Amino acid sequence: MHITLISLDNWGFNNHIATALEKQGHNVHHINFNKYEYKYSSILYRAYNFFLKTFLKKNLKTMYFGKKIIENLKEIDKIQDLIVVIKGDFIDPKSVAELKKYGKKTIAYFNDNTYRCPKIIRVIPHFDEVYSFEKEDCKKYNLKFGTNWIYNSVCVTNEKPFEYQVFNIISQDKRLSILSKIASDLKAKNISHKFFVYNKKFQRRTSTIEFITNHIPLSEINEYISRSQVLLDINRKKQIGLTFRVFESIGLQKKLITTNSDIVNYDFYNPNNILVIDEKNPDIPVSFFEKEYQKIPEEIFNKYTLEGWIQNVVYSNISK
Repeated sequence: MHITLISLDNWGFNNHIATALEKQGHNVHHINFNKYEYKYSSILYRAYNFFLKTFLKKNLKTMYFGKKIIENLKEIDKIQDLIVVIKGDFIDPKSVAELKKYGKKTIAYFNDNTYRCPKIIRVIPHFDEVYSFEKEDCKKYNLKFGTNWIYNSVCVTNEKPFEYQVFNIISQDKRLSILSKIASDLKAKNISHKFFVYNKKFQRRTSTIEFITNHIPLSEINEYISRSQVLLDINRKKQIGLTFRVFESIGLQKKLITTNSDIVNYDFYNPNNILVIDEKNPDIPVSFFEKEYQKIPEEIFNKYTLEGWIQNVVYSNISK
């Protein structure tokens, strides 16, 4: 099969899909449009783009991404059996519609919700099939449900004590205030932790949080994860879709602390492994760190692997 994966792969999660499909014998072309850097040619163009976004619902940046993607597809010079797009809302709708010229079938996967990213709604009609990790969006827009995936299931054994008891990395947004409360609770209880907050504008360090100006490569994030006992997950406002932090914890058999209460409705939920906390008043008991992780059944684990995601999103559409 000839498959093209188009994604805004700013953290490196999606490249695992391309690698897995290649190992399964497919001819895979990955267009990571995060590599396309758009720069305004002048201040006037920046003002012009503000006018486009405000009054015409257009964006020079998404139009640029779309143009580069179409150029890339033309270079392949072969109709693809399947085009899979992740974060298609970062591409202008006209270019999304044009993808049909280059693939027998186009499908989209969104691991953001329409509350945070309303542009998703505009591109949904241009795909043959659409998947989302957000249950409410699936109900409202008649989408198919699909979670994120376990991309790393190598259980790291470490005879030495963990360097950190809790690890988390997020981009700076409204979750920062919640992270600060959690950090204060951990510090008060002498629970060691490593928290990174990405903010491209400035770099600084507090007693509990380190602010960074550059993305940390996924390989380096995995190093921090391997040196940590428990992972922390903070969901965004009105988002109940599960983040990659959840699946990192499952894949590496590490405990998880999360603010996402909907996690109790998943078949892998185990209160021994997963602590759900109140984001307004986080209280993390020291006892949570004292019991060992309880391995989840293999048949449940396999559903959330990368292979399981490919079976659900990719192969179910190839056969049609």
